Amino acid sequence: MCGIVAVYGTNNVVRDIYESLTVLQHRGQDASGILTNHEGKITLRKSLGLVRDGFDAKHIARLKGKLGIGHVRYPTAGQADSSSEAQPFYVNSPYGIGLAHNGNLINSAELKNNLFSEDLRHINTKSDSEILLNIFAHELHLHSKETFTPDDVFYAVAGVHRRVKGAYAVVTLISDRGIVAFRDPMGIRPLCFGTKEVDGKIETMIASESVALDGAGFKLERDIMPGEAVFVDINGNIHSRLCTEDTKYTPCIFEYVYFARPDSIIDGISVYTARMKMGQNLAKKIIKTWKDHDIDVVMPIPDTSRISALELSVSLKVPFREGFIKNRYIGRTFIMPEQAQRAKSVRRKLNAIASEFKGKNVLLVDDSIVRGTTSKQIIDMAREAGANKVYMASAAPAVKYPNVYGIDMPASNEFAADGRTEKEISNLIGADKLIYQDLPDLIKSVKDSGSMVKDFDSSCFDGKYVTKDVTEEYLEKLDDLRKDSAKNKNPEDSDDDVMVY
Repeated sequence: MCGIVAVYGTNNVVRDIYESLTVLQHRGQDASGILTNHEGKITLRKSLGLVRDGFDAKHIARLKGKLGIGHVRYPTAGQADSSSEAQPFYVNSPYGIGLAHNGNLINSAELKNNLFSEDLRHINTKSDSEILLNIFAHELHLHSKETFTPDDVFYAVAGVHRRVKGAYAVVTLISDRGIVAFRDPMGIRPLCFGTKEVDGKIETMIASESVALDGAGFKLERDIMPGEAVFVDINGNIHSRLCTEDTKYTPCIFEYVYFARPDSIIDGISVYTARMKMGQNLAKKIIKTWKDHDIDVVMPIPDTSRISALELSVSLKVPFREGFIKNRYIGRTFIMPEQAQRAKSVRRKLNAIASEFKGKNVLLVDDSIVRGTTSKQIIDMAREAGANKVYMASAAPAVKYPNVYGIDMPASNEFAADGRTEKEISNLIGADKLIYQDLPDLIKSVKDSGSMVKDFDSSCFDGKYVTKDVTEEYLEKLDDLRKDSAKNKNPEDSDDDVMVY
């Protein structure tokens, strides 16, 4: 999972991009990058770690231009922990193009072979984003004429849609011509745009989540539709076109469960409201299936589950308490690449307030349970703090299947739910009782009558992949890449200074 942003402005846009990337930091803490265009010169800065650690005053000063794109990343399957794998990527032909991407391509191996043998393009990294950049560049070259027009962009995006399979939300910068954004035909990964007026002129921002627009003073206009491309030309004019007819609006439901910030609006759906409804529907299940429950307090596992936990406690008429205090300077354990690192991080990240646990039957609420590593350690902490009984509730159903669309979940045999009953999972994590949200109730929670979305990609819960091109062979290869034993243990040292093209 990654965060992307692009800005067309009247003056230097780097500060808007930088601030927006810090707002999107929850989508990736592994690496960050910014690419700008000023009078035909492309300047790129990429660095490992948080945005605030990768950019100082001297870098900001060199990233000039009224066109720019940015990216925050956490690594997906097969990517090395190196700044060479960080985005944006850049190619000099045609025109000079930079690209940042959120998602995952299903047919990247085939595409890489075709790029080498047919398009005569070379790929330097393990990233499918570099593959996507080269396909877009090749298609743009094929359709470019003597005079550059928006049609050239839309034909190129149509060519990408014909060749590429999987999930992709993309922002690109074409030197001295404008910025382009496009979204896969299923709309799996989020992308929206907004505008603001500065000195009588309109500036445009494109980003993964609406909260990035809010922070920079842009007004959300709308989400980019599945299969659509939006082109903001060098004069600030906005052009858009649907570049394929084979579309279906099925965004990833896990965005609403875990990844997105609660103050974001994604595809017309409030993430905050969706999480409230998750808590309400989970409470209905508890009331229906466990009428004689003996829960004394409801506690969230900070931070993503807080909204659901509060609504659950209100519906159950059971007190809500904060039992854990979070160290906000520790990263999100779900997206940490190695089991040992995740295990160490839980106790560094959370500390129990013993007085809230002592002698009580506690219901802990989490957004989801993936490996169960975090859940087990937190339950142990609750017992050490004096809890009488510890129950666990998940605002999402059991995660049973790999996510192939850009969320780097573990190998399927590392899931807590792999081959286990609910009771066995409860025993695995050490809970006295475990309650999962039912998938129909999760979907009902996220659906909004005001949104155009009527269905979702819920593949990590039900194994139904919306692109319908995910084979067992592909899943097996993905499992091999995602095993903890296969993670890169020796990060490549690399120069992450500013690059000028």
